[in-house]
Amino acid sequence: MQQNPGMIPDLPLQDIHLPAAVGYWPLAPGWWLLLGLLALLMALAFLGWRFWQARRLRRLALAQLSRLDQLPAGELATALSRLLRQAAICHFPQASAGLSGLAWLEFLDRPFADRPFSEGVGHCLLDAPYRPAMQINEQIDGPALLALCRLWMKKLPAQPLLKRRPR
Repeated sequence: MQQNPGMIPDLPLQDIHLPAAVGYWPLAPGWWLLLGLLALLMALAFLGWRFWQARRLRRLALAQLSRLDQLPAGELATALSRLLRQAAICHFPQASAGLSGLAWLEFLDRPFADRPFSEGVGHCLLDAPYRPAMQINEQIDGPALLALCRLWMKKLPAQPLLKRRPR
């Protein structure tokens, strides 16, 4: 082929090729970071829920205890004795269910070093539920007893969550 001056030579040109369409996979690094943060947030929410559930019985016992403030001393001792027994059986069923008398007070003294139930203000719980209310009103320091019971309930351990039984 001869080339003429002023003429454009025939070149083998092809059409412009467009890039392939962007797919959904693999994800860009920003999306991976977002998915990781979402997974972390879900794990933290689940652990927070478990933490909250494990302390549910303690919160219920403390709520019941706060409602006992208005009771007279005779009824207060009976109600506190019943509430402490219920809380102890919920948290320590094997160790506390059969206890009575001084063994019960010594069980209540376990979280404390100064033995406030056996030798202190909590000693009235030994026989207060069984005495007439008039005798109890003179011997019980209601606010101190309530404070001691509140402190004992705050020292209760977290309740293990129930595990599902295999089918």
